[in-house]
Amino acid sequence: MTDEPDKKGSFLKGYVKAESMVQLAIAIPAGCLIGWLLGSWLDRHFHTTWIAIAGIVLGAVGGFIQMITTALRYMKDNK
Repeated sequence: MTDEPDKKGSFLKGYVKAESMVQLAIAIPAGCLIGWLLGSWLDRHFHTTWIAIAGIVLGAVGGFIQMITTALRYMKDNK
């Protein structure tokens, strides 16, 4: 009887770990896409051509930060 809650708890922990891995896979592309969309909008608004590129770079940096944060949290939980 005491084994069932442990199995259920470990089953849910597996889902949490899977969700963290999905975050890692989505972080950089989503950051780049959002940065590009915002940069393109600002380019049209201010009649420039460089803000979209800066948005992509900033989105990638944000994605890397999110990826590193998630990976460090995952590694800390495995100890």
